[in-house]
Amino acid sequence: MTWSEMQPLLEQGTIDTLYMVLWSTVVTVLGGLPLGILLVLTDKGGLLQNRPLNKVVGVIVNIGRSLPFIILLIALIPFTTLVVGTFIGPTAMIVPLAVGAIPFFARLVETAVREVDHGLVEAVQSMGGSIPTIIRKVLLPQALPSLVSGVTTTVIVLIGYSAMAGAVGGEGLGSKAITYGYQRFDTQFMLITVVVLIAIVTVVQLIGDLAVRLLARRGRTA
Repeated sequence: MTWSEMQPLLEQGTIDTLYMVLWSTVVTVLGGLPLGILLVLTDKGGLLQNRPLNKVVGVIVNIGRSLPFIILLIALIPFTTLVVGTFIGPTAMIVPLAVGAIPFFARLVETAVREVDHGLVEAVQSMGGSIPTIIRKVLLPQALPSLVSGVTTTVIVLIGYSAMAGAVGGEGLGSKAITYGYQRFDTQFMLITVVVLIAIVTVVQLIGDLAVRLLARRGRTA
């Protein structure tokens, strides 16, 4: 395959990959952030201590994290079809990508929030601060650098997931690599798609690291 033939395939594959990753990241953050905070608040000694609820949520998160993504992808085909109307295409893949990443991100959120100095929480409590206020004014701001790092890690995981989604009609670079590289024995095209994926991951990591450093620096000077 010549470069003129590869270029439109790579461009469309990159656009589809970025589309899937962007929107699945948004859904993942919206779902995983409150779930991770809930795990902290309902744990022993938490502001909303509720051990039975904590155990149930923890088990659900652990099950979600333990399932191989390719199996989850296939198992969710009926649910994806119900939500989107189809299980093929970039938009359809947002559903399993988000479902697979939410438990992963929730644990990262839990870890980040647990690192917040409990003395700050107690100080706000002593001044009559409500739980929503503590979350908005203490937990999230103090954990922000770690949360951004968690988002970066999650995005990189989603890029890998999106490549696997190509095996079941998810489009993106993974689909192009399988269709035009593997099935047609075009090693050159396969290598180029790998290089493009590595480049995307590298850019995401650099942006994430820069954001974390800026937030940490701002926190020290605040």
